[in-house]
Amino acid sequence: MNVPTGLFFTSEHEWVKMNGDIAAIGITDYAQGQLGDIVFVELPKAGDTITQMQTFGTIEAVKAVSDLFAPVSGTVVEVNDKLADKPEFINQDCYGEGWMIKVKVSGATSGLLSPEEYRQKIAE
Repeated sequence: MNVPTGLFFTSEHEWVKMNGDIAAIGITDYAQGQLGDIVFVELPKAGDTITQMQTFGTIEAVKAVSDLFAPVSGTVVEVNDKLADKPEFINQDCYGEGWMIKVKVSGATSGLLSPEEYRQKIAE
């Protein structure tokens, strides 16, 4: 499983990359591998508010539909509109073209896992 450095993770298998107070969010390589072929993603709209560890959308794969959990709280500033037509980007490049939303973070970012902690979690 690909667990890049420079990112933080949730126990629910989302990743977050901080750039100042803007956080890019997506699902991990482990999560996309468990889901299989992703066919649809429901994401919030720009301007929506998300709350840390609350659902912010759903992801549908051939195998199952799963909730997406926010790693941080804040206001959605950008949505990856490419995923509406090409949700397979999540399977192909979950840390790159498969990012889901960008959020202007408000509040603490506590409770996130380091790459090492996340690797331990998925090894269990």
